[in-house]
Amino acid sequence: MHTTAQQPTLQTTSRIPPMSASPHIFDVTEATFDRYVLENSFHKPVLVDFWAEWCAPCKALMPVLAAITDSYAGELLMAKVDCDQQPGLSERFGIRSLPTVVLFKDGQPVDGFAGIQPESAIRAIIEPHLGAVPEEAPEPEADLASVAAALLEEGHAAQAIALLQPAISEHPEDPLLVLLGRALALDGQLDAAEQILEAVKDKDAHKAALTGIRAQVTFLRQATGLPPRIELEQRLEENSNDSEATYQLALVDLSQRRHEEALAALLALFQRDRGYADGSPHRTLLDVFNALGSEHPLTIQYRRKLYQALY
Repeated sequence: MHTTAQQPTLQTTSRIPPMSASPHIFDVTEATFDRYVLENSFHKPVLVDFWAEWCAPCKALMPVLAAITDSYAGELLMAKVDCDQQPGLSERFGIRSLPTVVLFKDGQPVDGFAGIQPESAIRAIIEPHLGAVPEEAPEPEADLASVAAALLEEGHAAQAIALLQPAISEHPEDPLLVLLGRALALDGQLDAAEQILEAVKDKDAHKAALTGIRAQVTFLRQATGLPPRIELEQRLEENSNDSEATYQLALVDLSQRRHEEALAALLALFQRDRGYADGSPHRTLLDVFNALGSEHPLTIQYRRKLYQALY
């Protein structure tokens, strides 16, 4: 296996193959697991991250595990197992879901967890097996927010909610409340989302994010009870000038965050039937601009097109 000069000094003859700039984090295979994980675990705990390339929560958790590992300055090691490439290790340790993280000490698995966990919970698992706790640990909220945001970008609202809710009960910080409000909205829990957003203390500091989430809640409410997409698309195939079907399909698109399709349809409807539903296409275009923010490329593009259509 490939090695470099950047290797940790361990009380063992096993050599560690670095996977990154950190000397404490490395990849393992079926052939190297016993040597790099089990043997080294007799000298210091080894955290083993079972992951896969297709697993978005795995990728969201990785930077948190890496930051935790590095914060212990060599008193904790971290091994990574790509389960697609190393199926034998998944079978050996009974891995049933990803991500799964297992802590090894003295050659045995001693603790672990499956799924996304907040940093404070992960440290609570690790610290009883360490000789000393680092004097200064990073603030958990920052890493938690980055993990939750990554989950939301991948469309995993339910997992973000499960991560954020227990953390907020301990640390009801505004950035976490905003993320939870967004996650609840994406999960269809609209009343709960609005309630969480009202709990944000410094609304001016988060004005843009709050405006966007509230607009998304509005789009989701408006789309409730509308005909299914296939029915609206069929109506437009039969009559491309069906203003009601055009507007309703745009609302469905907005509820699903298909902003570009919705903006194109709303602009075309505004140009063709400006007075439809007391000017709803125009008002909804402005709502989408507010939801996306003034610097979003789609806002800039379609605001210019709307101006041209108006004047």
